Amino acid sequence: MSYKIFIDGQEGTTGLQIFERFAKRKDLSLVEIGPDVRKSADARLACMSGADVTILCLPDEASREIVAAADRAGTAGRIIDASTAFRTAAGWVYGLPELERGQRERIAAAERVALPGCHATGFVLIAKPLIAMGVVDADYPFSCHSVTGYSGGGKKMIADYAAHDLHMPRQYGIGQRHKHLPEMQALSGARASVVFTPIVADYYSGLLVTVPLHGALFRKKAGPQALYEMFSDYYRDQALVRTVPPGAESEDGFLRADSFAGRNDLELLFYGQEDRLVIAARFDNLGKGASGAAVQCMNLMLGLPETTGLS
Repeated sequence: MSYKIFIDGQEGTTGLQIFERFAKRKDLSLVEIGPDVRKSADARLACMSGADVTILCLPDEASREIVAAADRAGTAGRIIDASTAFRTAAGWVYGLPELERGQRERIAAAERVALPGCHATGFVLIAKPLIAMGVVDADYPFSCHSVTGYSGGGKKMIADYAAHDLHMPRQYGIGQRHKHLPEMQALSGARASVVFTPIVADYYSGLLVTVPLHGALFRKKAGPQALYEMFSDYYRDQALVRTVPPGAESEDGFLRADSFAGRNDLELLFYGQEDRLVIAARFDNLGKGASGAAVQCMNLMLGLPETTGLS
């Protein structure tokens, strides 16, 4: 059986990466839209109505507009949205199968799926289990640091790095209004405000999200080994999330942020002492943080093995 997929916004970074993951698949066919009408709402709605799943790779407002038009037309079918627009919206399922028990089934049955932000993916996969397993209270004052490649900023940032001699890391979002913060808070279950400090650096792709922790604020004592064991149980049998034992991934005291570039999975690492700990999530902002996540959710919605087409 061949499923029909329409990618709206196929020329953007996420859309192009999804195309790459479709390259060798014989179970999918793409609904094509002519370059002369790719901005026409009517033409796009027609493509959506003929697709089993539509994947939106658009800016927030453009996603809101086409979804509203599709809802009015009543013929859109199932939608995966890669923007920030619907991640905490009622009626949309958060596209992170590993979030908690039952999330995979919710995605499979959903009509509307909102893909997580790349930074949020790493944070939520760390903070959610800490609260759910009773290691910390929901009122724990989480902070999160993240280093990302410049492809996470889309075409404009990629062009900026190509055109200018930008070799220094650059911190951003320091006003604490980063667009991922609402989902980081809502989907992790954290009640206290999350402090988030992202940094973009001079490499193309790869993401390292770290959450520092104060053991004195834990509800139950746990060092790196105990946390590793808890997280290994929480994420057991997950194909695209794995836990690394403390000390097994030292890299001479350094952690590269680009080690998972080109991959679709994510690893969790555990460091520190019982009073001061760090949990890190390492993955590709274009893989598990974007296009790989879109394909994973699409597979679930089509009733296919979720890692189909994901190396």
